[in-house]
Parts: sequence; C-alpha cells; structure tokens
Amino acid sequence: MTQNKTVFYILLLIAMLGWGASWVNVKVISSYVNEYEMIVLRFGITALTMIPVLFFLKKPFKIDKKTILIALAAAITNIIYMKFFFLGTKLGTAGLGGAFVTTLVPINTFILMALFFGRKITTKDILALLLGGFGVLMMLGVWSMDSAAFLTKYNLYFILASIFWPILTIISSKNTTISPLVFVFYMYTFTTILATIFFVDLSFVEHIKYDHIFLFNILCISVGGTTFATSIYFIGIEKIGTNEVSSFIFLVPFFAIGLSALFLKEQIGLHVIIGTIMTIIAVSILNKIKIDIISLINKFK
Repeated sequence: MTQNKTVFYILLLIAMLGWGASWVNVKVISSYVNEYEMIVLRFGITALTMIPVLFFLKKPFKIDKKTILIALAAAITNIIYMKFFFLGTKLGTAGLGGAFVTTLVPINTFILMALFFGRKITTKDILALLLGGFGVLMMLGVWSMDSAAFLTKYNLYFILASIFWPILTIISSKNTTISPLVFVFYMYTFTTILATIFFVDLSFVEHIKYDHIFLFNILCISVGGTTFATSIYFIGIEKIGTNEVSSFIFLVPFFAIGLSALFLKEQIGLHVIIGTIMTIIAVSILNKIKIDIISLINKFK
C-alpha cells in the first residue's frame, strides 16, 4: 500500500512538472501557430487521448442538458483564458507567467468567491491577501518600473489570465452530476469545436512546419501537460484527498521558472522567486492548506 502511494506521489510530481512545462511549450509553439490554432491542436489532441483514459477508468460518457450548457460556458471561458495565456507567454517570459498566473489564480478565486458568493473573510484572510498582493508586486518588480513598463501588454495578459481561470473554475464547480474527468473531456471537446467554428480555418494544418521541436512541444502540452496531468490530478483527489494533492500544486511555479531558465535561457530575478514564495504562503493560508516541505520530501523516501 505504501509503495503504491509512493508511485502515485511520483506520478503527481510528473504531472506538476507537465503543468509547469506548459508555459515553456507555449512559448516555443507561439513561433509556429497563433493562439486559436494552438487551442484547436492542444485540446483536440487532448480530447482524443482522454477517450481511452475514460474507458480504462470505466467513466460513463452520459451527460444531461444542464451539464452540457455548463461545459459550453466553461469552454468559452477556457478559450478566453487560453488567448491571454498564449499572448502573455509569447510577448513576455514563460517563467514569470508560470509563477505569476499560477500563484495569483487561487487568490483571485478566493476574492471572487468572497465578492459574489458570500464567502466569509476573516482577519487572517485579509492579512493573507495583503501578503499575496505584496508577493505579486514583488514578482513584477514594480519598484524598478515606471507606470508604462508595469502596464506592458504581457503583464496585462497575465493579469487577465489570472482572472479568467478562477471564472472557469467557478463555472466548472457547478457540475455536480458527472465525473470531473468526464466534464473536462466535454469542456475540451467543446473548446476545440467552438475555436474551429469561429476562429480557425483548418487548412492551417497544411502549412505548419512539422519539425521535431514543434511535434515534441505540442505533444508535451497536449498529452503530458493536459491529458496525463489532469487525469492524475483528479484521480489523486479521489485516492488521497484534495488537501494532499493541492500541496503538489505549489511545485508548478518553480517548475515553470526552472524549465524556462533551462530551456529558454530566461533570466529569472531573485525578486520573482521571493514573490512566488510569498504568494504561495498567502494561498496556503487562504485555502487552509498545510505546507510541510519535510513531509513532502519524506513521501519519496
């Protein structure tokens, strides 16, 4: 039993690595295709590769009309999020985007839940939000910027991405009738269909330069960073619980920073790492997630 749990921890670690790598993948892919073409390729491949996973897990594909509408709304929001995610990463740096958006998303989710869904805010939450705010400013290095530099396009895209992902999360939470994995499959399918109908001429696939760099990155972000990582994440919630799985998510920004420095030669300042740590602490307080680094390390012994 302990050995099986250790194997699953390793799979979760790889899944988080896939999520962190997705920022690097998008940076590379952005030189081949535009945002909508990437959406069609990424989620089309993901939806197809999720089918055998769902069959293996014996998840029924049955869906009711209400859940279809929720999945459609989630797909539309996903397209908007991916547009900002893509453009921010293309124009800015993958490392900053991976750290900034990943850590700001749960903070924005908390704020939206408090503003529109009556989530109670305690004094501890206010202090955590202030800490998170300082962490965000630290990541952006605002003390060394003028207002024009701070409001660059890629920073605005990252901020918008960090707002639309919580909206997507809230919409998806309205699904209470089918497995989260099945819901995600339908959302990815609808995302592909809608992007194809409204934004993409499928003849673009004939003009892509299908070299090994493009193929590696599109398969990494589709199969590794989405199909595999999403499946392991939701299976992990079922097997070992939300709180324990959530502790692994804090590895994502550091994977994004490290991989961006390694493969894209991006210079990541110390202020980004310090700001990331500050926002992670804020998120752990807001969501009552215990961060135990020693325990996390011991899981792999």
